Amino acid sequence: MEKNRLEAFSDGVLAIIITILVLEMKVPHGSDLAALKPILPVFLTYLLSFVYIGIYWNNHHHLFKACERINARIMWANLHLLFWLSLFPFVTGWMGENHFTPLPTALYGAVLLCAAVSYYILQNLIVAEAGRDSKLATSIGRDWKGRLSPVLYAAGIGLSFVQPWIAGSLYVLVALMWLIPDQRLARAIATSH
Repeated sequence: MEKNRLEAFSDGVLAIIITILVLEMKVPHGSDLAALKPILPVFLTYLLSFVYIGIYWNNHHHLFKACERINARIMWANLHLLFWLSLFPFVTGWMGENHFTPLPTALYGAVLLCAAVSYYILQNLIVAEAGRDSKLATSIGRDWKGRLSPVLYAAGIGLSFVQPWIAGSLYVLVALMWLIPDQRLARAIATSH
């Protein structure tokens, strides 16, 4: 199967998710800096979610550039990932509107965890399709960031009920960890072309 339609569909869904994220931010009533203070938590959660969507879009792009062919399992795994990413606007808005209270912060972490697990499943299916000895499989290697992220998300979920700001800090830490470009797939793509 060709992968172009899947990539185009995924890009479209991610663009819609980012659009919905920004639409959740309400314009403040007032024209001074003090009017912005109440929406600061909403903006901070928007910023974090925007970064996460950007990270997923970037990694998804590189993963599919390294992928030579897809199958039905990969298509369903991709939809599974998009499902969890589509929940970002809801959990972003809820956490921001409630100023990082425990339950919304925990649910935000749960969606992050489920998105990470679904990406891991997608990545493994693509590697299985390419073969365990492929350049793609070799380039992914041990995937320490992919293994550490769910652990930090799970810790954040638990810590949400103790100190939500610590959970939020863990979510930011994972995002910062992924902001550093991962050159493994880029190298695999370059050597295969």
